[in-house]
Amino acid sequence: MSTLLYVDFPYPGPWGSEMSEAMQELAQSICLEPGLIWKIWTENKEQSKAGGVYLFTDQASAQAYLDMHSKRLNSFGITGIDARFFDVNQPLTAINSGPLSAK
Repeated sequence: MSTLLYVDFPYPGPWGSEMSEAMQELAQSICLEPGLIWKIWTENKEQSKAGGVYLFTDQASAQAYLDMHSKRLNSFGITGIDARFFDVNQPLTAINSGPLSAK
């Protein structure tokens, strides 16, 4: 069963297109993470939060990524990370056209 990982954390910016430019290399490296199917990047300038929603092939891969990602964020002085794991109900998600695999 695939695992959805939700993560958000305090983030001072940059936002929008500036964030896209600044995070290109990071986004490329995330593609190489074991078990990653996809990531949706999230940002909320008004609340000064950023993060992502990830789909992994399994819980162990999601946990390993979160452990690594949390250490990376902490090394930048970012604390207050909110992370949650969810099992994906694939039959119901498929009915609602949810992305269940890489394209």
